[in-house]
Amino acid sequence: MLSLCMWGQPRYDLTKLSTEKLDRGVVAVRQPDGKVFISWRVLRSDRKGEPFDVYRNGEKINTMTLTEGGTCFVDGQPLADDALYEVRGGGVDGTFTLRADAPEGYIALPLQKPVGGQVPAIQGGRRWRDDGRYQYVANDATVADVDGDGQYEIILKWDPTNSRDNSHDGYTGPTLIDCYRLNGEHLWRIDLGRNIRSGAHYTQFIAYDFDGDGCAELMAKTADGTRDGQGRVVSGSAADTIPDYRNPRGRILSGPEYITVFNGLTGAAMDTKPYIPARGDVSAWGDDRGNRSERYLAGVGYFGGRLPSAVFCRGYYTRTVIATWDWDGHELRNRWTFDTNTPQWNDYAGQGNHNLRIADVDGDGYDEITYGSMAVDHDGRGLYNTGFGHGDAIHLVPDAKSGRLYIWDCHENRRDGSDLRDAATGHVVFQIKSRMDVGRAMAADIDPTNPGIEMWSTDSHGIRTMSGKVLGTKGKQDADDNTRLVIGGKYLPVNFGIWWDGDLLRELLDRETVSKYNWQQQSIDMLQRFDGRFNNGTKSNPCLSADILGDWREEVIIRNMESTELRIYTTTIPTDYRIDCLMHDIPYRLSVAAENVGYNQPPEPGFYLGPDNTSYLK
Repeated sequence: MLSLCMWGQPRYDLTKLSTEKLDRGVVAVRQPDGKVFISWRVLRSDRKGEPFDVYRNGEKINTMTLTEGGTCFVDGQPLADDALYEVRGGGVDGTFTLRADAPEGYIALPLQKPVGGQVPAIQGGRRWRDDGRYQYVANDATVADVDGDGQYEIILKWDPTNSRDNSHDGYTGPTLIDCYRLNGEHLWRIDLGRNIRSGAHYTQFIAYDFDGDGCAELMAKTADGTRDGQGRVVSGSAADTIPDYRNPRGRILSGPEYITVFNGLTGAAMDTKPYIPARGDVSAWGDDRGNRSERYLAGVGYFGGRLPSAVFCRGYYTRTVIATWDWDGHELRNRWTFDTNTPQWNDYAGQGNHNLRIADVDGDGYDEITYGSMAVDHDGRGLYNTGFGHGDAIHLVPDAKSGRLYIWDCHENRRDGSDLRDAATGHVVFQIKSRMDVGRAMAADIDPTNPGIEMWSTDSHGIRTMSGKVLGTKGKQDADDNTRLVIGGKYLPVNFGIWWDGDLLRELLDRETVSKYNWQQQSIDMLQRFDGRFNNGTKSNPCLSADILGDWREEVIIRNMESTELRIYTTTIPTDYRIDCLMHDIPYRLSVAAENVGYNQPPEPGFYLGPDNTSYLK
């Protein structure tokens, strides 16, 4: 089976790659009017016009078999009691139990909130002076099928309230990682320990089926004192003699470092190897306090052969090292390592972002890593380097006609601004120079009057087309905040994209809100306001946003105020379109796996999804 094509050539041969098997993904949620909205996945194996029927407690509730339109249905006469909804069709049936006390619009998942603690207080320092006490907040999440039943489980990071950015001193509480079933069952908890500092740039975790057995594993950087989901110390010293590598400023600049693969179902550590690269001399990375050496990224990709590989990285302001790891079910092995200290790749140093994108950009059937302003081929060799330097946001942009992939990137060097470039060659299509730190950029098809995807940034001076032209009104920069674009009196969000309503355009997700660009009125219209909190301060991202349930529209996972519950919001807006579950698209699935990394970025497919090319509809 060949996946979607690029330049007339297949991008992936799915018969040769190990990919996850999903079930029907049925979900039912109550609407404010009392009715129940049901939706389900279209699978890759479903034929065009696949017939479906919907049952409530064994009774068929659709009068005509559903062969056209979206895979969603509204039950206009729901029961007051618990109801078992079932969808039959395509040889893969699915069920969902809607409880009588279920809330409107979302699935409630209770959490086992960890108990906080206290660490040494940092003395001095105007911003970080405190008494060392901390609590836990539900933070970034990912999904993976850890038991092979076709349903996703949620892997959740618990962030202590004293977590730190690398640029700041201070002790932190340990980072914890939990796994939950969608019914709220808690499977395990991993404690990364005091020798892994807590913060967005330290703890990157990747959940994926690396050995092809149908059940996902978890990989993460570990250290002396890390305890697995069974409570065992995974590496280094005995449990009662764990050293403390934190220095007087709360930083961890010495001590052994590891990479560990954990069993996704039990949380048990299965193998541990020394982390690549070793920290070595901290000052060799560009400073003596770990603001350069302790910057980590991670991801997953198909770099040759049937199975995917994990990607664990170190550094992006100066030296950059990217190491890929294979797990065969018995042993972790390093596939290849890219290091800018190698003379051949010296000029690739200092080009990394706070995030990455992984996709097959050159059409050879295997993935490349776009690491900020440079890219690495599937074999570990440099692919190209623009020299534009570090940035905070990066987007994968498929062309609506050719399917060719592009990169929309922004930079903070107060020189290179933002650029759209060919993802395979680095050829710059257009660039908007800037004298400011362009900290955000966004790409999505939000305007049907312009073919293909639109792009904008915090200093793009309007919405741009694929050729770089300003679309419609130029907008204006806010007089008090020059980093935000104002259209129709409202800020144009420049954070996440999401498919939420029933059409093929993408909506915008930011600050607990789904909004839509109104191209006719040149305004920003609010569609949905979530009851809960997004994460990571001004970054304002959900725990996760991805197509994890129901039809092809995306869900939003957020925490409640007290972090005692996750809320999985799913749209209740009907759609007329049938589209394969987005998780079947490899670049989209890989971007979901890495969504929690660094400065979170929205998941993006490797094909154009929008009104200008509808060849993907079923």
